Amino acid sequence: MKKTILLTALVLNGLLSSAQTNDEKNIKLFYKKALTEAKCYTWLEYLSNDIGARLSGSKGAAEAVEYTKRQLESLGLDKVYLQEVMVPHWVRGEKETAYILDGKVKTNVPICALGASIATPKTGLTAEVIEVQGIKELNELGADKVKGKIVFYNRPMNPENIETFTSYGACVDQRYAGAKEAAKLGAVGSIVRSMGLRLDDFPHTGNQSYGDLPKEQYIPTAAISTNGAELLSKSLKANPSLKFYFKQSCETLPDVLSHNVIGELTGSVNPDNIMVVGGHLDSWDLADGSHDDGAGVVQSMEVIRILKNLNYKPKNTIRVVLFMNEENGGKGGAKYEEVSKQKNENHIFALESDSGGFSPRGFSIEADDANLKKIQGFKDFFEPYLVHSFTIGHAGSDISHLTSKAIVKAGLKPDSQRYFDYHHAANDKFDAINKRELELGAATMTSLVYLIDQTGIELPKAN
Repeated sequence: MKKTILLTALVLNGLLSSAQTNDEKNIKLFYKKALTEAKCYTWLEYLSNDIGARLSGSKGAAEAVEYTKRQLESLGLDKVYLQEVMVPHWVRGEKETAYILDGKVKTNVPICALGASIATPKTGLTAEVIEVQGIKELNELGADKVKGKIVFYNRPMNPENIETFTSYGACVDQRYAGAKEAAKLGAVGSIVRSMGLRLDDFPHTGNQSYGDLPKEQYIPTAAISTNGAELLSKSLKANPSLKFYFKQSCETLPDVLSHNVIGELTGSVNPDNIMVVGGHLDSWDLADGSHDDGAGVVQSMEVIRILKNLNYKPKNTIRVVLFMNEENGGKGGAKYEEVSKQKNENHIFALESDSGGFSPRGFSIEADDANLKKIQGFKDFFEPYLVHSFTIGHAGSDISHLTSKAIVKAGLKPDSQRYFDYHHAANDKFDAINKRELELGAATMTSLVYLIDQTGIELPKAN
């Protein structure tokens, strides 16, 4: 009896070892394919340099839909199609201007309107400035000190955090809700320090919301570059009565019909189980959005290209989804989930790349303990490629909408140290992308998709 048990154990161990060796070989092949024959860099070059900025509702966004659809069709996937979605159409208008007015001295500073902001009067807006470190301090000041002024939010990103997204999350509320809160207290405008760790002259845009304010209470709002913020803060200390001038001509037009772009490989064993890999096709309008999120788009396309090129037959249906309108509305992700519910689709896994095209370091995971432990058990496969971080955290804005009964979500985590040098700014261009780092990210994503497809997810235990 003991010999039988021992023999069985040896056989099982041998099978497990064989399966693990096969996985290691396949993952090595994914990296080889990505580093020697990937198309993601070429796709991104076209998206960035030939199409350019892709803000929802724009000509660039429409061209990007058609281009990526054609590229997916060329891969010979089982299905490629467009999914209609209505999206906001906000336009920036003429380039913004701003200056600090200290007595008769005018000092120009770089600004850019925030998404969904209204315009200033045609001649611009001039007012005294009140500087605050955030919304809490603003509310403590009260309407008497705020009314009739421009509120200047100047809380910087904390440089102490190694994970820079932690710093971003700790101060982005002043960008998103700053205008609304300032308007409640009677401010005539607001400006916010750009979300970035570097001192430079690139203002960073981003979406903001007036919430449930009536339209007559809307005030114009803009981001000021970090150098501009430092100068304004220093100038206010010397002369609290100085004034600030800015002019912008942005407006919100009627919603526009756009599309999510979807391609898939049908599962050979469990075709009704869907695994999504994706990024968002839209970008802000100041640049071509190569890191945010052109990189995530082409990496997701590369995942399915590698698998198809290797004639891989997935157990589950693998679907690449290029979401529209993540930046200023999230309509693409919401529409995808709406249609998924209507079709009663079952998503078991979703992976998003929306943190730039830098060297991959791991994954941010939304899962229960059992599935987190399962994915962390894959570490040995990734360590040869310097991918080591498998932690609980936000996986991605677009896939956050997915609500299947049992689903695991993950977000690619590239090195984040330089991401906020480019995020939502005019320097987020193709020349900021490193080809090898982009390809390594695609290979890392392919490897996780493969491992989940092979092993499935841990289902909740029945009560």
